[in-house]
Amino acid sequence: MDNDLNFETYLFISENKLIIYVNSERNIQLYKKELMIPKNSSESILNKVDYFLNENIFKIERVLKGFVKKMILILDSEDFFSVDISIKKKNYENILSFKSLNHLLYELKDYCKDSTQGAKIIHMVIQNYLINEKNYTSFPENTKCNSLALDVKFICISNDLIKNVEVILKKYQISLKKVVNANYINNFLDEDEDNIFLMSKKIIVGHNANEVLLVDKIPKNRGFFEKFFSFFS
Repeated sequence: MDNDLNFETYLFISENKLIIYVNSERNIQLYKKELMIPKNSSESILNKVDYFLNENIFKIERVLKGFVKKMILILDSEDFFSVDISIKKKNYENILSFKSLNHLLYELKDYCKDSTQGAKIIHMVIQNYLINEKNYTSFPENTKCNSLALDVKFICISNDLIKNVEVILKKYQISLKKVVNANYINNFLDEDEDNIFLMSKKIIVGHNANEVLLVDKIPKNRGFFEKFFSFFS
């Protein structure tokens, strides 16, 4: 199983435990290992992550009969912070479209990046649409529009923390594919899906239609404007 598309590898990091989890493209668990961290531990969490990966990566690769090349990080940390930004502009196209919405989202994202120097945007979620002074919780495409206002929440974290994790992963020839906020993912768990790893997978591909997906590039086989939105990170 040497094709990276056949499985996903996740690393869960919190102050009290580490979990590494691998599932197949059909959501079959291939590997899972957990390490509990004592409350009074003096060793840094990054050192524990390094040790944990060293103990498990080669075991995983034996199971997969292939290499782990990318990893998704699920981070449970108090270092996350939220930034709420609103914007209002006239829509001169008369009919509301994804294209007009796209311009506002780019503007908001750039403003957030400029105002949170040294931070990485992890999630960008549209909280509310105000169109012609009427509130909408989802995007009403093709609505006649004279004015449009957006309320957007950005969930961010220090870039230094992410870079430190990336340095550790590089020791094992692994790149960081995606970072998600554990508390944000927990909001979507329910009786039908209580697995944080599988829900993370759903969130990453657009489970929340109001989340703007921040990706490195836009797949060629997918239109730019869909029911959810994709932007360069």
